[in-house]
Amino acid sequence: MKLKAIVSLATVFGLYQTNAQASTQHFHKIMTVVFENTNYRPTIRQDFFASFAAKGALLSNFHAEAHPSQGNYISMITGSNYGVKDDGVTTVNAKNIVDILEEKGLTWRVYVEGYPGNCFLGNTGSYVRKHNPFISMADIQSNPKRCANIVNSDQLDDDIANNQIADYSFYVPDEEDDGHNTGVVFANMWFKIKFGPLLRNAKFMKGMAVVATFDESSIFGFNQVYTAIVGEGVSPGSESLTWYNHYSLLRMIEDNYSLNSLGKFDAEATSVRDIWLNP
Repeated sequence: MKLKAIVSLATVFGLYQTNAQASTQHFHKIMTVVFENTNYRPTIRQDFFASFAAKGALLSNFHAEAHPSQGNYISMITGSNYGVKDDGVTTVNAKNIVDILEEKGLTWRVYVEGYPGNCFLGNTGSYVRKHNPFISMADIQSNPKRCANIVNSDQLDDDIANNQIADYSFYVPDEEDDGHNTGVVFANMWFKIKFGPLLRNAKFMKGMAVVATFDESSIFGFNQVYTAIVGEGVSPGSESLTWYNHYSLLRMIEDNYSLNSLGKFDAEATSVRDIWLNP
């Protein structure tokens, strides 16, 4: 796979971008899909993960924040792990991405495989709460109207058909499809079967950016994970060597929609800015 490499000063000097939010809107809708527990190199060797990156942009110096899983998921939507250092049942009383999306009048939806709905707070089958950070937010789990935006993944096809894809979406595969119980080869095949047709669906991809990332690496320490973005606004075949993490993705969404900062690690994170057709 041949990719154009883009290196920013932040890569060389480890600088944070603390300037004003970007005014360019690179996408009108975004969907993040999260996979599990795999190092960067084994992932990029999988055929569909590699072709996904080649179709869009590969963030080849991307890192998770912590071990084990749950702290990373909480970080993705709040800008901090809020002291969550294990995978036990937790409720976090903190401002999160839903709050700042709704402040701006933007819509959101979470698609979760195996999720039974109705503000369900437990685990069932291959669905685990620790991979669904939204239900662990106090101001979501206590609000039935907000909980209704966390739906079973079967709803996705209907939402596409009815032109009801939200401005912000988050897709949670179950523990089989995300590779947690099955490994990255299985996750690659699931990704190909599930998202391959969606990437060819103009109705789904219009104005969309699809982010594929992993919660953490399989090795405690360096925590480098695969992350790539495909969308109309992405420079196809590009590769960024800039040091990014999940806070960078959160900052990218804040910048794109001109949202208020959550005021945590997102506020100083390096936003993803070097992969777009119109930077």
